Amino acid sequence: MSGDLLVKNGVVVTSSGLQKLDILIINGVIEALGRDLQRSNVEVLDAGGLLVFPGVVDEHVHMREPGLTYKEGFEAGTAAAAAGGVTTILDMPNTIPPVDSSEKLREKRRLLEDKAYVDFGLFGVLHDSNIDEIEEMWSEGAVGFKVFLGPTTGNIPPPLDKTLIEAFEKSAAQGFTLAFHAENYSLVEYYTEKLKKVGLDNPEAYPDSRPSICEEEAVSRIIILARKTGGRALIVHTSTSEAASLIKEAKMKNVKVYCETCPQYLLLDRRAYRRFGSLVKINPPLREENDRKALWSGLREGVIDTIGSDHAPHTYEEKTMGNIWEAAAGFIGVETLLPLMLDSALRGLIPIEKIPLLLSENPARIFGIYPRKGCINVGADGDLIIVDPAQESMIDSEKLHSKHKITPYDGVKIKGRIRYTILRGVKIVEDGEIVKHKIGRFIKPILDRES
Repeated sequence: MSGDLLVKNGVVVTSSGLQKLDILIINGVIEALGRDLQRSNVEVLDAGGLLVFPGVVDEHVHMREPGLTYKEGFEAGTAAAAAGGVTTILDMPNTIPPVDSSEKLREKRRLLEDKAYVDFGLFGVLHDSNIDEIEEMWSEGAVGFKVFLGPTTGNIPPPLDKTLIEAFEKSAAQGFTLAFHAENYSLVEYYTEKLKKVGLDNPEAYPDSRPSICEEEAVSRIIILARKTGGRALIVHTSTSEAASLIKEAKMKNVKVYCETCPQYLLLDRRAYRRFGSLVKINPPLREENDRKALWSGLREGVIDTIGSDHAPHTYEEKTMGNIWEAAAGFIGVETLLPLMLDSALRGLIPIEKIPLLLSENPARIFGIYPRKGCINVGADGDLIIVDPAQESMIDSEKLHSKHKITPYDGVKIKGRIRYTILRGVKIVEDGEIVKHKIGRFIKPILDRES
């Protein structure tokens, strides 16, 4: 389903700046931008006094389907995305079964197509046994390939270096991006065992089981492989100043390495373990205050390209079982991603123009769905978020749409309020209420895009 809509009198926010423009969407696609646009027989939405952003592209979500729907599932997860202003999600492949072949990619697409409140793309996973499959998966519509350098859901073995370099060579030839969870797991095991030997199992000790060297070593290795091959890499959930520095240096040498961080690494540090305990156990862990500050600097300087949610739901029982080593890692985030970052911009921590760049344009470019997604341009899908910057709201965990409501942001006051989420010209959320159900579509990369 696509719609016809004329959005009038809003202030359009793009990476280029702010401009008062009308937006005409016909059959779900932006047909015209300008002042005083008119069109008969089209619904008109007056956005006077409001900010209009491109729909958010969250390139890092775990919707837990198939195989783990007791944690979330596509209906609940994409409803949460819509309510949070996310109009496109890219879903991770570490499900049960994992998405490691073209057949499984097609099966997952068929399973999810009738459940999606927003548009969605699908990652494939890389491991040693499917390196010969990834080009076909790319042609079938995988947006990229997730690489886990340690154990993950679905019992996916981490690839050997010979597999990594071959994948990078294919990336250079085909143009797809490898998205890395960058932690050296052998080092994680070493530091974890050191803590266990002295009887430390409390949440405050958790960051010491995965110190910055684990991320730094992995990122440096990924950069070397990308530099030697010309392949493309995204370092997801970057959490340390050292990793950000390595990526900055690589960018200066024109290595095709991109950097994602998440709100949790910008807004929280390891002190949160005292307050929230295992509820904020995530991988990589929350870091030091100086790491948090370095990431903000990276946002301002352009070192960090995207902000993803790493939406990773679990049940309360899984988050609180046993000691910190046994508790599950991850918490929800897709519904709070835009509100938290919009609040940061409205409070002056970053320019407002950074929001569409980091949350829409750059992720769409990196994964080959730009300019269909991620921008407000003629010919793009009519995916818009309309925000009242003068209103305040509060995150209420009980009103979030995910199955399990674990979030460290419950009760946090937010500047700015999402008034409308618009998907291909159709209002799907209005003032916090979902008003149009499950019109999301599967999206593929544009294979002849510029690199």
